[in-house]
Amino acid sequence: MLYFILIGVICLLIILFFTFVPVGLWISSMAANVKISIFNLIGMRLRRVTPARIVNPLIKATKAGLKLNINQLEAHYLAGGNVDKVVDALIASERAGIELTFEKAAAIDLAGRDVLEAVKMSVNPKVIETTNVSAVAKDGIELLVKARVTVRADLKRLVGGAGETTILARIGEGIVTTVGSSDSHKSVLENPDDISKCILSKGLDSGTAFEILSIDIADIDVGRNIGAQLQTLQAEADKNIAQAKAEERRAMAVAKEQEMRAYVVEAEAEVPKALAYALREGKLGIMDYYDMENIKADTMMRDKIAGKSTEEIKSGKE
Repeated sequence: MLYFILIGVICLLIILFFTFVPVGLWISSMAANVKISIFNLIGMRLRRVTPARIVNPLIKATKAGLKLNINQLEAHYLAGGNVDKVVDALIASERAGIELTFEKAAAIDLAGRDVLEAVKMSVNPKVIETTNVSAVAKDGIELLVKARVTVRADLKRLVGGAGETTILARIGEGIVTTVGSSDSHKSVLENPDDISKCILSKGLDSGTAFEILSIDIADIDVGRNIGAQLQTLQAEADKNIAQAKAEERRAMAVAKEQEMRAYVVEAEAEVPKALAYALREGKLGIMDYYDMENIKADTMMRDKIAGKSTEEIKSGKE
């Protein structure tokens, strides 16, 4: 019984040993002539480092002729970097004849940039196409300009350098400045290369992670007549102001008319008081008052007759 227990314990220890110690990875490294001791692999396990993430890139680098050691790769892994991508970038730069050290590649990777993509862009320049950039010439005509920018990654300025967004923003600014300084939109349509020359002369790639190789104007479309629209809006605004002032004057005239009518009504209200005062003071006799009333009644009668006759005449004509 004790014999079987001993065999079981030994088997368990063997299983734990091969599980904890990557013997297969150690054999692969020895076959590739990469000197890694078994104790280094055990130390990686204790430091919570995945041995395959270090050994396989080291084998790849050794076969490519790069001189890297395991401490460099492990330190970069512990710092949160992508060891495999850094090694691939070093191999690509070595094949392309680009000077790139491990420290620089590791710094680019830790900065959050794709170091392998940067090396590829340095070998094979990338074309960035802008959206339609709206610019207005001095004659008020809007032009919609689309440009293609050929850039190459500058590995020396990749850490701390601005990205593609800054390049596109500066290109757009250069297009707006060049078109805006043109006297006529026709001159821009005739010589679109003036835009490229003006932008390239400003050194827009300074402070960025790229080097601008060329700027090509892909398309220029004629847009709106901004000058005419602004004049139309100004005329509309002037018309509204004039209408507002005219309405103000009309309201003041109506108010003045109502005020004068109020004065007339107020004056008419004083007439009975004046008559009563004249009768009381003896300045107006009773017969004079009756004569005045008769004249008023006769006038009202004549007005009614005249109005009726006019209506009868009109109705007879109709």
